[in-house]
Amino acid sequence: MWENLEGARHRFEEVTQRLSDPGVTDDREQYRDLSREHAELRPLIEAYERFRKLEREVGDQEQILKDPAEDAELRDLAAQEVPQLRKELEALSLRIKELLLPKDPLDNSNIVLEIRAGTGGEEAALFAADLARLYQRYAERQGWRVDLLSSSPSNVGGFKEIVLGIEGNEVYRKLKYESGVHRVQRVPATEAQGRIHTSTATVVAMPAAEDIEIDVNPGDLRIDVFRSSGPGGQSVNTTDSAVRITHIPTGTVAQSQDEKSQHKNKAKAMKVLLARIYERMLEEQRKKQADQRRGLVGTGDRSERIRTYNFPQSRLTDHRIGLTLYKLDAVMEGEVDEIIDALTAHDQAERLKVGGLASGAAEERPPAR
Repeated sequence: MWENLEGARHRFEEVTQRLSDPGVTDDREQYRDLSREHAELRPLIEAYERFRKLEREVGDQEQILKDPAEDAELRDLAAQEVPQLRKELEALSLRIKELLLPKDPLDNSNIVLEIRAGTGGEEAALFAADLARLYQRYAERQGWRVDLLSSSPSNVGGFKEIVLGIEGNEVYRKLKYESGVHRVQRVPATEAQGRIHTSTATVVAMPAAEDIEIDVNPGDLRIDVFRSSGPGGQSVNTTDSAVRITHIPTGTVAQSQDEKSQHKNKAKAMKVLLARIYERMLEEQRKKQADQRRGLVGTGDRSERIRTYNFPQSRLTDHRIGLTLYKLDAVMEGEVDEIIDALTAHDQAERLKVGGLASGAAEERPPAR
């Protein structure tokens, strides 16, 4: 592990130096790639340097403890500091191991976020709209860009389906654990008896395929145009601007009708189609790796009930990690960092176990310098 860290430190120094090279600063693409690598390496190198500093401090304090000629007061202080320093070292060692875990190559990807009403009729459609608003609010907090790619409104202001394109820094890394069945428990506005109903919506976070080569033969696509319509079948457009694209070999379908321009609708439908085809490819890979991934958060299983939103108790529960929060109003406004951070930490802990890094490495030390 420490050999890897030394190699990473040398690379960080090299990248830092190259970023000040005029030849690099004039090359926008190269400068962007090096800046990204620099940003990715920095947390690891800072943790490593802090670890080495703590190691030296521990050595100095232990030397004081061993030296009978040292002042008694200094030895007492050293006796108090060493346990705390060792505790910091242990925590920092775990942090370094987490940073050394292989990165998901898709973490920096933009996503296509698909939300569909499940069981519960119109209440499920309203919940789908609430979830779409939640993710839009969260995206705003992150400084991400959100684009409506496709929607199928319900009769009472909800969505049978809504598809969003979200672009920004590490979008997939933060939202990849959202795939699954979300359950809501609340009293619908139309419920005269005040009874609590349970409804569901399905969320799928798919890496956007725009930067990934997917071999789609134009001859395998069937493109249909039709007139856009709103909820209840009412016409919202007088021209055939809506577009539906079908990938014949897989039966994958995507459509868009929210733009007045047929060209724009076609571009959005194609973006959703490619994301769905790519997600299908990823799902096949996940099945092959099922044994390795068993027990990890975020398997992407759409049938998995991952979370419950209980409005009468203002309670949110993530069933995968047993996390319960009593601040549902804030969550519905996009304050979900605590949930995402907990899911990420749990995933990292499980991966450390699988990789055999969680234990047995406490005795390892960096090379003497």
